[in-house]
Amino acid sequence: MTTAFIFPGQGSQAVGMGRALADAHPAAARVFAEVDDALGQPLSRLMFDGPEAELTLTSNAQPALMAVSLAALRVLEAEAGLDLRSGASYLAGHSLGEYSALAAAGTFSVAEAARLLRLRGDAMQAAVPVGQGAMAALIGVEPEAAAAIAADAAAGEVCDVANDNGGGQVVLSGSAAAVDRAVAIAKARGVKRAVLLAVSAPFHCALMRPAADAMAEALDAAEVADSALPVVANVLARPVDTAGEIVGCLVGQVCGTVRWRESIAWMAGAGVTRFVEVGSGKVLSGLVKRIAPAAATLNVGTPDDVARFIEAAASGA
Repeated sequence: MTTAFIFPGQGSQAVGMGRALADAHPAAARVFAEVDDALGQPLSRLMFDGPEAELTLTSNAQPALMAVSLAALRVLEAEAGLDLRSGASYLAGHSLGEYSALAAAGTFSVAEAARLLRLRGDAMQAAVPVGQGAMAALIGVEPEAAAAIAADAAAGEVCDVANDNGGGQVVLSGSAAAVDRAVAIAKARGVKRAVLLAVSAPFHCALMRPAADAMAEALDAAEVADSALPVVANVLARPVDTAGEIVGCLVGQVCGTVRWRESIAWMAGAGVTRFVEVGSGKVLSGLVKRIAPAAATLNVGTPDDVARFIEAAASGA
């Protein structure tokens, strides 16, 4: 069985995430302590106890989700004997999850990834004044049709494809008025569902250019190593492993489309038959089932999930 490990992005956060892992496994608790120290903030307390509104803030949610993913991964290494170099063929992460994947591959330390994600969250939030941007999800639409809707809605403003998630789910992002027009156009063209999303900023569109510039500067100053495993980059939908390629993709990702459908399809085409989602929630596993229905999926975010992973490994599944 050929396995890829995948890491979730924003939207998978929930109050209480990681608590059971930290209580049951010292390896997880050490990751949370490392992130708290790196940020100079008890982020783990916010993750475990809330409040939800504060956890959902982009600058908190991004490093928090990475922390849960890496905590779960360290538990798999400690308890299941996982060695990614021999146990995984590819890694990938959705949006901020790409930083989790890169930390797992040794490109960043956990502390460096936490600091970069805090900066990324702050920069993305600051790039567009509140109320001037928006995002909308189109359900039951092909990517080409969604791109045409975005182009027709722009009318001189920004309306871009932010996420091609697969299974007929495409997210648009841009100027608030343009995204409103896109929703109306989508409904007029018979798209099954078109809804505005409750987000704090228009991620993954051209309006994020100031944030991309900030990340270029931060990544230039960061310690970035070649990855020990190929990481399928959001903006390319193919693997990269050198530090230079990785930095370029992370900068491009801020304004670029998260090509998740193509990324999963590429890995399935390269022989991946099992996708292990590491971290909070099961969003990516649901998307995988729509994109590559023949592939098996497994989630690891709780002690029970760890036990199931160990059982599956013992049975050869």
